[in-house]
Amino acid sequence: MNSSTNTPTDRSLLLIFLFAGTLFTSAALMFVLQPMFGKILLPLLGGSPAVWNTCMVFYQSILFLGYLYAHYLSTRLSQHKQILVHIAVILVSFLALPVALPETISPPTESNPTFWLLGVLFLSIGLPFFVVSTTAPLIQKWFANVGHHTSHDPYYLYAASNTGSMIALLSYPFLLEPNIGLANQKSYWSVGFLLLCLLIAACAFTVWKAQQAKDATEEPAADDGELGIVTKLHWLALAFVPSSLLLGLTTFISTDIASVPLLWIIPLTLYLLTFVIVFSKWHDKVHPLMVTLQPIVLLPFIAYSFINPAVLPYWVDLGLHLTAFFLAVMVCHGELARLRPNTRHLTTYYLIMSFAGMLGGMFNTFVAPFIFNAVYEYPLMIIAALLLRPGLKASIGNTKMEWFKQLILPVLLIVVGLGLFFSIDDLPQYLDTIGVGLILLAGLTYAFRAQPVTLALLTGILIFFTFGLHGLLSNTLYQERTFFGVLSVRESVLTNEQGQPEKYREFYHGTTKHGAQRLAADVSRSPTTYFSRPGPIGQLFSEFDKVNDNWVIGIVGLGAGTLTCYTKGQQDWTFYELDPLVVDVASNPTYFTYISQCNPKMTIKVGDARLSLEKEPDHKFDLFVIDAFSSDSIPTHLLTQEAIKLYFDKIKPNGILALHITNRHLALKKVLAVHEKQLQLSGLIQEFKPQQDIPLVVATDWVVLAKKPETLELLRQSQLGLWQKLPVAFDTKPWTDDFTNIVTIWK
Repeated sequence: MNSSTNTPTDRSLLLIFLFAGTLFTSAALMFVLQPMFGKILLPLLGGSPAVWNTCMVFYQSILFLGYLYAHYLSTRLSQHKQILVHIAVILVSFLALPVALPETISPPTESNPTFWLLGVLFLSIGLPFFVVSTTAPLIQKWFANVGHHTSHDPYYLYAASNTGSMIALLSYPFLLEPNIGLANQKSYWSVGFLLLCLLIAACAFTVWKAQQAKDATEEPAADDGELGIVTKLHWLALAFVPSSLLLGLTTFISTDIASVPLLWIIPLTLYLLTFVIVFSKWHDKVHPLMVTLQPIVLLPFIAYSFINPAVLPYWVDLGLHLTAFFLAVMVCHGELARLRPNTRHLTTYYLIMSFAGMLGGMFNTFVAPFIFNAVYEYPLMIIAALLLRPGLKASIGNTKMEWFKQLILPVLLIVVGLGLFFSIDDLPQYLDTIGVGLILLAGLTYAFRAQPVTLALLTGILIFFTFGLHGLLSNTLYQERTFFGVLSVRESVLTNEQGQPEKYREFYHGTTKHGAQRLAADVSRSPTTYFSRPGPIGQLFSEFDKVNDNWVIGIVGLGAGTLTCYTKGQQDWTFYELDPLVVDVASNPTYFTYISQCNPKMTIKVGDARLSLEKEPDHKFDLFVIDAFSSDSIPTHLLTQEAIKLYFDKIKPNGILALHITNRHLALKKVLAVHEKQLQLSGLIQEFKPQQDIPLVVATDWVVLAKKPETLELLRQSQLGLWQKLPVAFDTKPWTDDFTNIVTIWK
């Protein structure tokens, strides 16, 4: 980077603290607003993880517009006019305070809600978020003109900005969310926004005072002249790939590794940490180390996380993905920091970075789900990150022979690999041999660490063949990706009661099974997995069917339609399902026949259950079942006090609410135990573990609630299973629409 010829006149630490503090506050507000408003929106869209990705696209888009505004302001207007215009924009943004959802809004039920969600975000927080987003480039540009002795290289202030982002991101789930309700969060955020505006005003006053007669056109010309298109495209690629990789990894690990709550925080924290490091004084020492480590970690990463992930615990696999992600982003952002320009081009530099970030988010949100049926954008960006390693231009050279040397080995491997793939009749028989061969090939990649093209292509070939092999072995009959996640239908084989092999189908959302069906005609109507006849829900139907055959039943969550096989002829059943694709798959006899065989005339209502349920008449249902899952957990808005009250408004006085709470990570029984006490209900829980080895009968946890204890007496006295009182939860506050906290219910 070339230095500016500005003469340093001020060595005041107070000046650094003012500008760094403004950037810190701005970034902190930005990264508190993101999860806070995401939490406000999630209930409207069933807790889908795609809400977060869509919100990220909105934030990145507004960030780009903010950077564009800062670029235009700092390059076209004098310092005085910049300050006056920015003050006017800040005053207009006050009209949007306090931040809140527009009244009387509801999401579309039959179409993709992405554009609806973007519109709601723009109306709700567009103006204040725009002001916050302008701060980083504008304040750094102003600092470059105040005459401080570090004004020639203000990029280190960007570390303060990203430190604020990181602290806010981590404090939200562990400090703010557990202690402050949403209503107060919105009020406190508005106060913080006013504080930021005062800090911006103080910075503006400093600039006004220090540079009264100077505007942007009077800055000394940089030694490196005008920026070339190649330089700009290089910056664009170095920022685009990490942005896409961030969202791709977040989706991948929550879909294919573990649907652990708050998992999305880890990749984003690492992403922000890279900016803190690469724009710090340690960059020159750290960057070469990251470049060296990346190909070393690539070998175990490819070998275990893609070729043979089953041999590792999920947390080790997750650690490998996060390490590889961190190194890839460090290398890309390290190159971006190394190539930072003179302050003359500061706003252009940040504008291109923000534009690339927005493009990365748009690619993952709008393009990838429509062209891929799984999260393939993630491995694509791993390959792209390897292409952007230092030395790309030197390694390929300019001659055809140098290009040929780079491509010959990958081309040969593709030819040989495809030949073997199609010539071997029984691939599973040679699985171990193929796995060893792929791992050896992964080791070979290290030899090409100084040749980014060959390294990237070899890695791409490895991942391509690995995905093909896994797809072949999983017997996936159907796979599709929607706003709500990746849905798949797989066919497997079990050993039946007679010791014979028998085919069955499984319905997956990511890695979480949402139902299964045995295909043999004599057992195809038998409920399985969490809904088996020996299990808690089977016991409930068995006991109460003796009392009343004419129940009106409502169920949130369709899955494979397994529960329909408890239908009696006179009963009225209504399912509430958020994802239209789930309805299509469950209703298609090609995949599952529960609905067609057991209850083809039932009612299915598409949309968020709470919004749909509000339109139902009071005291309609004898039994209401909550079986809605966003991957591995019931969405939090379906477990709040307001939600429980709504259910009981729609349930008859002697009716029952049954909740399926099987979960790998959260002790949801604590939440329901608090509701039982607070709302003066009666509840029972059964944590069922099958006593016999019956095919597709699995361990599962169910809670039943009623207004009167005598309603549940039949179950409590049942000889079919062990129903117990809910445990007392002293460490859990009541969940409401204003307050939820999953940290206190981690298993």
